[in-house]
Amino acid sequence: MKKMKAMSESKIFEVCKEYLLIIIGSIITAASINIFLVPYKIAPGGVSGIATVIYYLTNGSISVGIIMLVLNVPLFIMGIKYIGKKFIVRTLFSTVFLSVAIDVTEPLANSFIEKFLLGYDQMASYSDVLLYSIFGGFLMGLGLGMVLRSGATTGGTDLAAKIVHNFIPGFTVGQILLFIDTSVIIFAAISFGSFQLALYAIVTLYISSQVIDAILEGVNFAKAVFIISDKSDEISQKLMTTLDRGVTALKGTGMYTGNDREVLLCVVHRGQLKQLKEIVNDIDKKAFVILTDVREVLGEGFKNYTET
Repeated sequence: MKKMKAMSESKIFEVCKEYLLIIIGSIITAASINIFLVPYKIAPGGVSGIATVIYYLTNGSISVGIIMLVLNVPLFIMGIKYIGKKFIVRTLFSTVFLSVAIDVTEPLANSFIEKFLLGYDQMASYSDVLLYSIFGGFLMGLGLGMVLRSGATTGGTDLAAKIVHNFIPGFTVGQILLFIDTSVIIFAAISFGSFQLALYAIVTLYISSQVIDAILEGVNFAKAVFIISDKSDEISQKLMTTLDRGVTALKGTGMYTGNDREVLLCVVHRGQLKQLKEIVNDIDKKAFVILTDVREVLGEGFKNYTET
């Protein structure tokens, strides 16, 4: 009974943590839209980009938050079967909360802009807008990454891409999403009559996507090293004792010589890479070494599974 109660409390805690991530992520995303993107007509694709264009085409008579909600709700209803029952409530909550957060924080954002950045009636230089597109992309990626990490989405063009993919399976979801976002950026450039704004939007879109990937996949980069050598036993022992890292021997066959040999696999922190190279070079100068980036490593000596 106590065990079941403990599991129930743990589950409640996890759910609360996920919804807290959604709330914080939505507020950060709202801040990026209100402070850095909408005031300077930066529309980096997605529903927020469409909402930005409509906002200016209607002379601000309809708020960005309401426009995003109006665009998202039909997408949500059509895409329910593509979301999965587990995430329906979270996605609906994040979609609505983001729209509310954008409208609620808009007066605060306006005050921040007037005090610390440029007012709406002031002309921003190209360097200023570039700076805002960079920071806007970073904050948007940070906020959306937190929402996605909680197991929800904010609806938008990613959901639209999944719906379209169901009818056009010849294209991947990623390709459809790229096409939609590119179309939104082109639409914004034509509406605002500015090619430069389209370039700024691309910068924002790229940075936000990179930040989202970093949050979802981790930023604790490591290196995976493949070592092919006739002295694999000696190298592996030295690596294990000196670097305190595990080494795995994979069976390989040289297709040119037809000889069987072991391929060593070792994952190390970036700071240990120089020492690893020195160890291999000292033992076998003819060793063939392949280095590759590893975004995230789970297990002994690295990150615990509970930290993901």
